[in-house]
Amino acid sequence: MVALSLRDEKEYLHEQLREVRSVMLWKLDGLTERDRRRPMTPTGTNLLGLVKHLTGMEASYLGETFGRPFDQPLPWYDDGGGWQNADMWATPEESTDYIVGLYRDACRNADRTIDQLDLDAHGTTPHAGETTNLRFCLIGMIVETARHAGHADITRELIDGSVGAAPDELSLPPDVDAQWWRTYKANVTNAADAAAHDRG
Repeated sequence: MVALSLRDEKEYLHEQLREVRSVMLWKLDGLTERDRRRPMTPTGTNLLGLVKHLTGMEASYLGETFGRPFDQPLPWYDDGGGWQNADMWATPEESTDYIVGLYRDACRNADRTIDQLDLDAHGTTPHAGETTNLRFCLIGMIVETARHAGHADITRELIDGSVGAAPDELSLPPDVDAQWWRTYKANVTNAADAAAHDRG
């Protein structure tokens, strides 16, 4: 196994972050305003809210932590609303263009931090006041975004059946169609029922 240089490591981690960011944004494509916003789980998970949440995470952990604050206001944090899930859904006044624009700008601010600092550069987390470094924050941001990209994947599938990391990128044979998925789901259901029956 070839050892990575610190530069290669940072470039690799940064590329992983860019990839999961792009997943988050394509999940909004082609949907109505209502579908981007409507809750699809009992806990209110919705696509635009996930992007709004990640905007604050990028601004905080790859900006403020390293003394590079995001230069645009995130009003849902002003009154502590972020702790009441105000960052997890969009108000009627917050357009998709507004939320996506803020996310892109927060990501650009984060990218400048990543580009200009070494992985071992120290920072202090804004809320907990803990000392950390860019490597930990970059990995943490990848994990946070990937986790929510998984939420977005399931949420989008519930809305219109679209799946995968990018449009038309699901790696399945061309003969996989709706009937194939129905048969597959029935097989999985039968296996679950059989396991439950066998184990009482």
